[in-house]
Amino acid sequence: MRLLVVEDDKDLNRQLCAGLRSAGYAVDTAFDGEEGHFLGDTEPYDVVILDLGLPELDGISVLERWRKNERMMPVLVLTARDRWSDKVSGIDAGADDYVTKPFHMEEVLARVRALIRRAAGNASNDYVLGPVHLDARASRVTVDGAAVKLTSHEYRVLAYLMLHQGRIVSRTELTEHLYDQDFDRDSNTIEVFIGRLRKKLDAEIIETVRGLGYRAVPPGDAT
Repeated sequence: MRLLVVEDDKDLNRQLCAGLRSAGYAVDTAFDGEEGHFLGDTEPYDVVILDLGLPELDGISVLERWRKNERMMPVLVLTARDRWSDKVSGIDAGADDYVTKPFHMEEVLARVRALIRRAAGNASNDYVLGPVHLDARASRVTVDGAAVKLTSHEYRVLAYLMLHQGRIVSRTELTEHLYDQDFDRDSNTIEVFIGRLRKKLDAEIIETVRGLGYRAVPPGDAT
């Protein structure tokens, strides 16, 4: 999953990015509203964390422009503790949730997980496909109850496919949601990750749809 953090406080921005990356997310950053608006308007993010008190262009204006341009990614706004009006303004502008400063990183992570699963139509942090169980809260994968060790990139590929199981996902889409902006992207490496996942999982849940991409399906349905 790929996230965008738009926060002008460098220490807080760094703290958020470190926590999100430790949880397995690819993260892009912006430090003002203009840059944040541009990234959110041109890149496909699974969730955006948006501060409202930004230089250049305030967070409410950024959010309103995104929604006007039909950018529908979930947005979690950051608000000051004593500014309840900011919460109302943010929700009215199109925010999906908010968290109050100062905050605990665990709360931010929980709200991000909730936004991701809601966007995909899931009610739980647990994704199950045949013998494969992915616990998004713990970033843990098991097969028939036995833990499987995955690299961060392998985990992101599997998580994205299982979150969108049953739907064909192109290599381009996987690449866009697997790497952050500064990474040297190569969609051909997706084939490598898929191959490794098939070996490690030892379960036929990832189907190659020739010319289109990949699909997570129940065992026996994959070709």
